[in-house]
Amino acid sequence: MLVAFEFFPRESLFTMKLWSAAVGCVVVLSAISAHADGALKVDGASAQMAVSIMKQWPRGVVTTDGKTSDWTYEEGVLLDGIVAQWHATANGDEFRYVKDAVDKYVGDDGSIKGYRPKIHSLDEIAMGRALLLVYRVTQQPKYYKAARYIHDQLADQPRTASGGYWHKDVYPNQMWLDGAYMAEPFRAAYAYTFHEPDDFDDITKQLLLMYGHMKDPKTGLLKHGWDESKTMPWADKNTGLSPEVWGRAMGWYMMAMVDVLDWLPADHPQRPALIAALKDLSQSVVKYQDKTTGLWWQVMAYGPRKGNYPEASASCMFVYAIAKGVRKGYLPQSLEPSATRGWKAIQRAFVKTAPNGDLELDGTVKVGGLGGKPYRSGTFDYYVGEKTRVNDAKGIGAYLLAGSEMGQVATEALGQGKTVMVDAWFNSQTRKNAAGQTELFHYKWDDDTNSGFSFVGRAFERYGVKLATLKTAPTVADLKRAQVYFLVSPDIPAKNPNPHYMDKASGDAIEAWVKAGGVLIILQNDKNNSEFEHFNSLSERFGIHFNAVLRNTVDNNNWPQATAMIPAGTGGIFTYPHKAYLKEISTITVSGPAKAILKDKGDVLMAKTKFGKGTVFAVVDPWIYNEYVDRRNTLPLDFDGFDAAIDLAGWAIRQPK
Repeated sequence: MLVAFEFFPRESLFTMKLWSAAVGCVVVLSAISAHADGALKVDGASAQMAVSIMKQWPRGVVTTDGKTSDWTYEEGVLLDGIVAQWHATANGDEFRYVKDAVDKYVGDDGSIKGYRPKIHSLDEIAMGRALLLVYRVTQQPKYYKAARYIHDQLADQPRTASGGYWHKDVYPNQMWLDGAYMAEPFRAAYAYTFHEPDDFDDITKQLLLMYGHMKDPKTGLLKHGWDESKTMPWADKNTGLSPEVWGRAMGWYMMAMVDVLDWLPADHPQRPALIAALKDLSQSVVKYQDKTTGLWWQVMAYGPRKGNYPEASASCMFVYAIAKGVRKGYLPQSLEPSATRGWKAIQRAFVKTAPNGDLELDGTVKVGGLGGKPYRSGTFDYYVGEKTRVNDAKGIGAYLLAGSEMGQVATEALGQGKTVMVDAWFNSQTRKNAAGQTELFHYKWDDDTNSGFSFVGRAFERYGVKLATLKTAPTVADLKRAQVYFLVSPDIPAKNPNPHYMDKASGDAIEAWVKAGGVLIILQNDKNNSEFEHFNSLSERFGIHFNAVLRNTVDNNNWPQATAMIPAGTGGIFTYPHKAYLKEISTITVSGPAKAILKDKGDVLMAKTKFGKGTVFAVVDPWIYNEYVDRRNTLPLDFDGFDAAIDLAGWAIRQPK
C-alpha cells in the first residue's frame, strides 16, 4: 500500500520518472508548489495510479469481469480522472491517452461508434466531456460534430412535469442523482465552448430541482431517486423519494456541482443558489464522514450498521468535491481537513500494490440503481447487497479526480480573494471555431490549444485565485479588481487587422495601478509577432525598453538554440532553477529603476522593476504558453515551463498590495 503523499526534493523532480511500457513513454511527475517556505510536493499516489491504469487499459479499453466496455459512462469517468491528472501535472501522456480513447469511437464525419441516442439515457452523455476536451485542444471539426450530436440528444430527452430530465426512457418520470454528473458538466462545457449561454438556465434548473425535491430533512443529504409521479414501488407515496441515501449518488451530485461551476458565468443569477446548495450539502457530507476511519459509508446515514461498508468511489468523490470547492472559493477553508483526512484514509483502506508493482483500487461498488429487472428496492438491504470490485473504472476515475485536487491542497489558501487578469485588448486576436462562431484566442485563460494560456491559469488557480479577462482598454477601476495583470505580445496588423495600440490613457491607468501595489507581468515577443513602438511607451515608464529584434531562432528542433537556464533565486521570483525554452524572442534594455535579472550572451532576457508599492516583471517571450508547457508536443521533457509557471504564480500572489 502506498503512503498518501510522497515528498521529494526539488532537484529530483527532473530525474524522477515512472516508466510505462504500455504507453511507450516516460511520465515525469511535475512539480506542485506548496507551502510559503517554497517546498514542492508531488502526489505520487495518483500519478502512479494513472500510469498503472494506462498500462492496464490502453486507449481507454476498460476490461472488467471478462467484458470489454463500449461507449459507457464508466469510461467517461475514467477519462475525466485522466484529464484532471493532465491538468495538474502537464504530463502529455495523459492527454494522448484520452485522445486515443476518444478516437476509437469518433469517425471523421463525427459519428460515434456505440453511442445509442434513441434510448434517451443520460449515461450516454458522460463520455462527451472527454470528447469536448479533445475538441478544445485540437479544434478539429469532427470532435465538434460528435459533441453536437450528443448535445442534440438532450433536446429530445423526456422530462418530468416540473421539467427535470428522466434518467432513462426505461425510468419514466424519475430523476436520479447519477444523471446530474452524467449530463450537466458536459452541457455546461458545451454551452461555454460554443457560446450558448441560454443553456445555463436549464442546467442550473436541473441541479436545483434535485436539491429542492430530493433533500432528506433528517440528514440534510439527498436521496438517490425521485419519482415525480409517485407511482414506482420504491417511491414514497408523499414525496416520491427513494428510501435511502446512497453514497455514490451523493458523490455524483457533488462532483456535478463543482464541475458545472467551472463553466457557469460569474453573473448568472442562479450561481449564488448553486454555491449555497453546495455549501449546505458539503456540511452534511462532512457530518457523515466516519469519525474512526475517515471514509464514507455505502449507505451514508447508517454508519457501521451490520452489513454496511465504507465505499471507495463515494469517498473519492467527496474528497474531490470538497477539496475543489475549497480551492475555488465556494466552500470555507474549515472543510479542507475533511478532504485531507478522507484522502489519507482512502490510501490506507483501498489502494493496493499488485504483484507487478502497479497500483490498484479496491472497494468500489459495481452498481446501484432503482427499479428494473431484477427489481432494486433502494432499501438499506439492497444497497449493502451490491458487491465491490478491484479497479472499477468509475472508482479509478474518481480516485484520479481526488488526487488531482489533493496535490494542490497545500497552496489553495494562499491566493484566496485575489484575482489575476489577462489582457484581451492589446492582444485581441480572434478565430472561428468549428461552429462558425468568432471567439478570442491566443494567450487567453480559456484557450486550450497550443496558443493558449490555460496551463498558466491552472498554475495560478493552484493558489486559490480567480482568473479574469479584460476585453476593453484598461482603466483604474478595471485594474482595481485585480492584484496581478498580464500583458502579452501586443498585436500587429499581420496578426490582427484591427489592433489596439497602447495609448496614454491606458498607460496612465496601468502606471497608477502598479504604483498602488499591482503586479504587472509583461511577456513580449519578437519583431515578427509583436508591436513595439506604442507598447514601449508603457514599459519605458518602468525603465524597460523592448528591442524589436529576432533572436533564438531554432533550426530543425535544435533545442539548445532556444534554451535559457533560470537559476534558483532569479530576481527573487523563481525559488527553484528552471530550464526555459525561449524561441524567437526580443531583448530588453534597462534604465532607471529597472534591473536586469537574467542575461544570455550579453542580452537581457528578464527584467524587474520595483515601482511605488508594486512590481513589474518583464520577459522577452510568452514562453509559458501551452505549446511549451502541456507536454503534448515534441519539446524535451527537461524543459519545465509548467514548473516555472507555478513558481512565478507563487511569487506573484505573495506580493503585498
